[in-house]
Amino acid sequence: MFSYDQLHSILSALPDPAFILTRSGRYAALFGGLDHRYYHDGSSLVGLSMFDVLVDDKARWFVGEIEQALRSRSLHIVEYCLSGDDVKGIEEGGPDHTIWFEGRVQALDFPVAGEQAVIWVASNITEKNAIAAELRQQSETDALTGLFNRRKLIEALDAHYKAFSRERRPTSAFMFDIDHFKRINDRFGHPAGDSALLTVAEVCRREMRHTDVLARCGGDEFVVLMPGTDRDTGRLLANRLRLRIASELERTLQYRSTISGGLSEFGPPDTSCEDILRRADDGLYQSKRSGRDRISVL
Repeated sequence: MFSYDQLHSILSALPDPAFILTRSGRYAALFGGLDHRYYHDGSSLVGLSMFDVLVDDKARWFVGEIEQALRSRSLHIVEYCLSGDDVKGIEEGGPDHTIWFEGRVQALDFPVAGEQAVIWVASNITEKNAIAAELRQQSETDALTGLFNRRKLIEALDAHYKAFSRERRPTSAFMFDIDHFKRINDRFGHPAGDSALLTVAEVCRREMRHTDVLARCGGDEFVVLMPGTDRDTGRLLANRLRLRIASELERTLQYRSTISGGLSEFGPPDTSCEDILRRADDGLYQSKRSGRDRISVL
C-alpha cells in the first residue's frame, strides 16, 4: 500500500518521538518528535548507548523496562521523569525543571542490529501532570488558609488509624475553634474574620511539627493530627498552641481572642477514624461548656 519512503515519511511526521531501542539500551533509530513545543532534535542519539547519554541509575532503569516489554510481548506503559541531572554532560542550557513522560513500549518481532528490540513512544505529559497536581491540591486544601480540608483530613486520619491498628503507635488528634468567632465578624467585619483564620493557620504551621497534619474543617474549626504522640505529650503541644494562637490573635486583631479544644488519643475501643474525631469534638464542646480558653482530653 505504501512504499518504504512513504512509510518512513509517515513515521517521521509523528508528533511524539518513537525510539527503536535494543535490549542492551542502544538507540537504533528515531522517528518523529516533530512537536517542537516539547521535543528537541534527538537524531544525534542514534548509535549511542543509553549509558553514554544517561547517568547509570537512569540508564539501568530504562534497560529494565525494555526487558519487561520483551518478556511480556504485550504493550508496556510506564510513567517516568527526566531532569538535567539525569543526562550526562549537561552543565548549562539543560531543562531547569523535571520533565515527565509516558512511555508506550512494545516488543518488535524481528532483531535490530543483532539484538531483540522495542519501539518506545515517549509522550511529554509534564503539562498534564501539572494540571492534575493543581486539581488534586484544590480538591485537598482549604482555599483560604491553604491547610488540608476535611476530605483530606479524613483520608489522613484513616491512614493513621490503620497504621495504629497494626503497630499500636500512639497518635493523637486535637480539634479546636476560635472562641466567640461570630463576635469578631460582627464587630470588625468578615475581612477581620478571614485574617483571624489565616493567623491561626500560620501559627499552626510555625508551631507544629512537620509530621503533624493540619486541617481546617470548615468555619473556624481546625484539627491537628499528631502521629507518634500520646495524650500527655499531645496535651502539652495543644496547650502551647492555644497560648501562641491567643497571643498572635491579640496582636493581629488588637482584640483578645482565645481558642477551645478537645484532644483524643487513638485507643483500642476505636473502630474507625470517625470515633477519634467524634471524641475530640466532644472534648471541644466540653471545653466550651467549662468556660472556654481550655483543652479537654477525652
